[in-house]
Amino acid sequence: MEQNDSYHYQVIARAIELIDAHDSEPLSLTELARQMNMSPAHFQRLFTQWVGVSPKRYQQYLALGHAKSLLRDRFTTLETSNAVGLSGSSRLHDLFVRWEAMTPGDFAKGGSDLTINWGWFESPFGPALLMGTDKGICGLAFSAVTGEDEAMVDMTSRWPKANFVENPEAIRPWAEATLSLSGETRLHMIGAPLQLKVWEALLMIPPGHVTTYSEIAEAIGKPKAVRAVGTAVGRNPVSLLIPCHRALRKSGALGGYHWGLAVKRSLLAWESAREDAAA
Repeated sequence: MEQNDSYHYQVIARAIELIDAHDSEPLSLTELARQMNMSPAHFQRLFTQWVGVSPKRYQQYLALGHAKSLLRDRFTTLETSNAVGLSGSSRLHDLFVRWEAMTPGDFAKGGSDLTINWGWFESPFGPALLMGTDKGICGLAFSAVTGEDEAMVDMTSRWPKANFVENPEAIRPWAEATLSLSGETRLHMIGAPLQLKVWEALLMIPPGHVTTYSEIAEAIGKPKAVRAVGTAVGRNPVSLLIPCHRALRKSGALGGYHWGLAVKRSLLAWESAREDAAA
């Protein structure tokens, strides 16, 4: 990532964090630009470039009631949905994902035969920890809420016998495609059989849309396993690419999110804003 792009990522990440902290009292363009040490016109152009809509419009999507409106207006029935999420075409972005899953036997070994490269990258949602094997990205964590140390412990504990190597250059092309939502990336899904089914179902939810935990349970043929499905959603190791943030409770409540509810709200608002802007 170019230095200028990294700087812009940091600016937008700070702006989104600031907007989220004031969701009950929207901030004016002038005030946002002042806190970013920019002119209103420059900040508006930069924010719109990265988020897809103006700061004012984005704040409307970030409202606490947005999840309920998504569930009402953009509910996806997975049993009849085409796989048009990150694994297919979408108005939202030009990112194409190729993925494959580790066999159950390999998963049971705890990653003993794996070398996993990792590195930190900037994103509009704060620092992002990305990990990847020679086959693709296997981990993506946001640390804005948890902190970098906890995010690292969380991810490495999933594959305790793997060899972890700090080598961001080895995964940079995939990481940059993922975080810019353009180009092509590869995904290496490492999980138990039930988890893999749940994560594959999540890939079917189109950007800007949502579904429920019970719908996912129905889609994978386990209608009574809603709680187990919720756990598998929460254990998704690849945020953003496997869009667990698009899973809500039937009531329209956000439910949980492993990397913090503020990040989940931001992701939903960001996707909805960009999808509508592209329509």
